[in-house]
Amino acid sequence: MKKTTEQKLPGRRPETDCSSKRRISLLVIFAVLACLGGIISVMKGSVAIPLEEILAVFRGESIGTHQQILMNIRLPRTLVAALVGINLALSGAILQAIMKNPLADPHIIGISSGAGLAGIVVMLLLPEYSWLITPVAFVGAMGAAMLIYILAWKNGIRPIRIILAGVAVSAFFGAGISAMMIFYSDRVHSALMWMVGGLSARSWPHVELLWPYTLAGGFLAILAARHLNILQLGDELARGLGLSVEKTRLLLTAVAALLAASAVSVVGLLGFVGLIVPHAARLLIGSDYRYLLPASALLGAAVVTFSDTFARTAFAPVELPVGIIMAVLGAPFFLFLLRKEL
Repeated sequence: MKKTTEQKLPGRRPETDCSSKRRISLLVIFAVLACLGGIISVMKGSVAIPLEEILAVFRGESIGTHQQILMNIRLPRTLVAALVGINLALSGAILQAIMKNPLADPHIIGISSGAGLAGIVVMLLLPEYSWLITPVAFVGAMGAAMLIYILAWKNGIRPIRIILAGVAVSAFFGAGISAMMIFYSDRVHSALMWMVGGLSARSWPHVELLWPYTLAGGFLAILAARHLNILQLGDELARGLGLSVEKTRLLLTAVAALLAASAVSVVGLLGFVGLIVPHAARLLIGSDYRYLLPASALLGAAVVTFSDTFARTAFAPVELPVGIIMAVLGAPFFLFLLRKEL
């Protein structure tokens, strides 16, 4: 039997069924972790609810205090944590591809700060128009992303310029947030938890606000997986393959900004999810965005739900914002990546 040309070419090996099966198995494991994180989140708290009681509530066989706690407090908070984890992880994975920077993260490079400044303006000046927070935060996030891109552009994009421009933009918008909180100090109490990223008092209206953005952003991200794979090959080769590089970057930046802004509008400036999760998924499942995006989404949901459960139970009765836990995990990871890349 004659060998095909592809078989004869050195260094080329088509993806094997074994590799596909391994990636699918990892996706199943990530899904199990996400489900496990959700189950533990609704079980643990100041009042422990046994798994049997939770199942009874879902079957409609249980009424009383546990049902009220589960349906009105724990379950919506857990769903918000999972949706936020999905959004931030997908946003980080997209940004790392389009900016060609493994350190890209909506919080680190200033996109979250842009969304945060826009959101806090609405929160402090127009509290009666809280429904505007997400679209206004999207405008702020998109503006920050475009500003970073413009500042970092000089005969092309280099990873180090992205980080430096992002740090500068983040500091600028952070100063704006601080100024708003000083000028309107009488209204600042509601914004304090939002500043560090917290899930306290998140309920069903927040779930209803988040899930359409998660669904739309996730769908668009999965559709763009092929384009993200091509972008990893470099701009020249991507253009040679017929991809409109700048147009693709602009559209995908909008998707990443939408995902980040929706998360920021609900939980505030929760950092490092978009940095840690895509890297962890990439180490395990590879850089093929057809698998990396769903892996990041599932792992993001698991990381945020587990972190939030730890934040509200480890130091009970004191509840820490989940942003503190993510900062403790993310800051050393960022320094490790920074030393590795530079």
